[in-house]
Amino acid sequence: MPPANHLNRAPETSSSTVNGGSHSYTARPIQRHQTYYPRSSSSSASFKGCCCCLFLLFSFLALLVLAVALVIVLAVKPKKPQFDLQQVAVQYMGISTSNPSSFDGTATAVATTATTASLSLTIRMLFTAANPNKVGIKYGESRFTVMYRGIPLGKASIPGFYQEAHSTRNVEATIAVDRANIMQADAADLIRDASLYDRVELRVLGDVGAKIRVLDFDSPGVQVSVDCAIVISPRRQSLTYKQCGFDGLRV
Repeated sequence: MPPANHLNRAPETSSSTVNGGSHSYTARPIQRHQTYYPRSSSSSASFKGCCCCLFLLFSFLALLVLAVALVIVLAVKPKKPQFDLQQVAVQYMGISTSNPSSFDGTATAVATTATTASLSLTIRMLFTAANPNKVGIKYGESRFTVMYRGIPLGKASIPGFYQEAHSTRNVEATIAVDRANIMQADAADLIRDASLYDRVELRVLGDVGAKIRVLDFDSPGVQVSVDCAIVISPRRQSLTYKQCGFDGLRV
């Protein structure tokens, strides 16, 4: 084992002679510095750079899609479709009450004593769909409900279809009501209107869904609400009044 003073010995000195002179210097220990580069910082910077590139790419694509959609909208100038009820054909209409009396001169008494009434109805509705746009329209399934004084009587549906640009198309729907029960005051009103005034007022409500198609791409769907008031004559089995309109356009 070397002596203890060997570990703490003084630095060696050396001397040299230059041009006959004697110079002495003290040798200093050589210190070596090693630089460490943290790998975690480099990976974090690379990840941030990648995320920034992806963000810029997606932002560019989103702006590009928005610009294309804006150009298409400005070029096409889409308009809402027109869906209207043109004709109503009454195939059958019958009213029966809990009172065995028929509709004759005692109709007023029947109306006041009846507590329930049954309404049977079969009507065929003809709708006209008009497309005023420069491109086609894709319609979804449309559903319609016939109501009496807020009471649903029956439903009908129209399958979806595609309509060409600047065209008009007729579609049909049939509603069949089999002995729909109407209670108390509404039953009395139904019997009175049918027997005394030969009129039964009904309401047809429905939602029509449509999408504008451009280059095999469908636009976001819109819904047009149809609201029609119709009056039917039970004696003549025919339509006497009709008024329809669009209740609004909903996206």
